[in-house]
Amino acid sequence: MAVPPGADPQDFVATAAGASLTLLRLRLAAFRSYRELVWSPGGRIVVIAGPNGSGKTNLLEAVSLLAPGRGLRGARVSEFAHRAAPGAAAGAWAVAGRFVTLRGPVDIGTGSPPDGPPDRRIFRLDGAAPRAQAEIAERIAMVWLTPRMDQLFQDGAATRRRFLDRLVWALEPGHAREVAAHDAAMSGRNRLLASGRPDPAWLAALEDGMARHGIAATAARAALVARLDAALAGAVVPGFPAARVGLEGAVAARLAAGPALAAEEWLRASLAANRARDAAAGVATLSAHRCDLGLEDAASGHPATLASTGEQKAMLVGLILAHAGLIAAARGFAPILLLDEPAVHLDPSRRAALFAALAALPAQVLLTGADAEAFRPLSGLAAFWHADGRTLAPDPRFGEAARP
Repeated sequence: MAVPPGADPQDFVATAAGASLTLLRLRLAAFRSYRELVWSPGGRIVVIAGPNGSGKTNLLEAVSLLAPGRGLRGARVSEFAHRAAPGAAAGAWAVAGRFVTLRGPVDIGTGSPPDGPPDRRIFRLDGAAPRAQAEIAERIAMVWLTPRMDQLFQDGAATRRRFLDRLVWALEPGHAREVAAHDAAMSGRNRLLASGRPDPAWLAALEDGMARHGIAATAARAALVARLDAALAGAVVPGFPAARVGLEGAVAARLAAGPALAAEEWLRASLAANRARDAAAGVATLSAHRCDLGLEDAASGHPATLASTGEQKAMLVGLILAHAGLIAAARGFAPILLLDEPAVHLDPSRRAALFAALAALPAQVLLTGADAEAFRPLSGLAAFWHADGRTLAPDPRFGEAARP
């Protein structure tokens, strides 16, 4: 089969080989620790190793920013620009990637606008501004695991709810609008109650918005949790504990007990009845923002909040892999996995189980770690790279990688 005129041979080969979603090239300009970088990962599994502060997480963050959202760190836009010296002003920055997708090669870029403020971010899809970020979400998907998530079950319910919402958004982009609309109505209600003399009709309108959008958001969370629970029960990753996942909270319980319209009416009436209590508390004491993600070991029934750090990490890895499987089943292609320090807190047997699971997945995986030797079982399967804070160089100790 001939390469079409003007096409990049590497892109054409990857597309012809049937790769579903693969990052072929990444370009960085003035991003975090990288003044400039052009990088081709060169494998389906990619290991980036180097000491602390060597730019490994910066690299994964750059990739994550090519999907809609705030990236794996959830950082402010003003934090992305490269600073040549301490205290230097942030300037323009850009991240661009070429991907192979089910619809062929695509170029996606993001960065600060050429003449705009440094706290604003724009996207480009094949060189043009997309009508909406949903156009990008239709082409690519990413799932990530970061060391910050190791604290997921020590942190409060709000952290777990944000984590769950990111999982929902990967499959239901409209979920973001429901959550934002609920939270905006809730903030308006809180301000109105704090004024001391709220208008009843205005309060009722805000509570109607909270009820409608809150039930819709809770329903989307519950639907994903049910699918995750079934996936965890039906496809346990060898070497990882079987887990159960659930959605907790009064609104979730009410929704599970009856029709959505009935739950919406109940929430609307409850908000009206709770006005005096919520005014005294300064917050809404009941609504969709009070739900929580529950995870427990299926064999013992012990919740993740009481498990050891290693057990929590093992359950979290299993959850992330199950979620990636749901995306693959729903969208016809596996998401790119960005795993930042995934081996931390895993014992040798579970580390080996993770590597075996990644080798069997039909997905491109980018992993980071301080010690490349920890990933030696992936030698021959993975492309190994060494990061030094500014550049990346192939690590010749681990041989050639299997091509994507």
